[in-house]
Amino acid sequence: MIGISTYLEAKASWGVWELPAALLPAGYPRLVQAAGGLASMVPPDDPRYAADVVARLDGVVIAGGPDVDPSHYGARREDRTGPPARERDAWELALIRAALDSGTPLLGICRGMQLLNVALGGTLVQHLDGHVAAPGVFSTHTVKHVPGTRYAEIVPDAATDVPTYHHQAVDRLGTGLIASAHADDGTIEAIELAPPGWVLGVQWHPEAGVDSRVMRSLVLASAPTT
Repeated sequence: MIGISTYLEAKASWGVWELPAALLPAGYPRLVQAAGGLASMVPPDDPRYAADVVARLDGVVIAGGPDVDPSHYGARREDRTGPPARERDAWELALIRAALDSGTPLLGICRGMQLLNVALGGTLVQHLDGHVAAPGVFSTHTVKHVPGTRYAEIVPDAATDVPTYHHQAVDRLGTGLIASAHADDGTIEAIELAPPGWVLGVQWHPEAGVDSRVMRSLVLASAPTT
């Protein structure tokens, strides 16, 4: 059972309805399902309950979304940083810490990778160019793995084209994290903690592509042992 954190929107539309919604692009659960897992949506809640929620899951995915509030890494908000998503920040940081404390396999995607870095004391670049094609449109670029890392074991191809959509990135790495993939411009594209646990973040959006290797590795690491 893989729990995926959700968006929380003040207004969303479907059919005849226009209401507040906790939602998730369908690519996320489809990717989990394609990798052999069961997908469960985990909307924002009181951070005090994060450990109880994680205890009922076999693995955790922190999904993409809005910019992380710079106050979480001791920075002032820059002009091109988006509005805060305080409920998501508080809940997802609590989920990350609960997963780390319990040894629950954890995958951060885009914003999720950035939050993982921040949760471990790292900082972010608040704006960079070249990783967004147009508003609402995924682009593709190449990432290259760092030999000897978990990511390199999962994706042994020296270079892989991935779907991307982000304007922020990891700056200073959090405690214990290493960079395990880079873009051609040097942007950190994957981060991880050393084994024995399974903790990985990717800056791109695997749910927007067809490569399920990273998610399959998470699902395998999450499978209960008998």
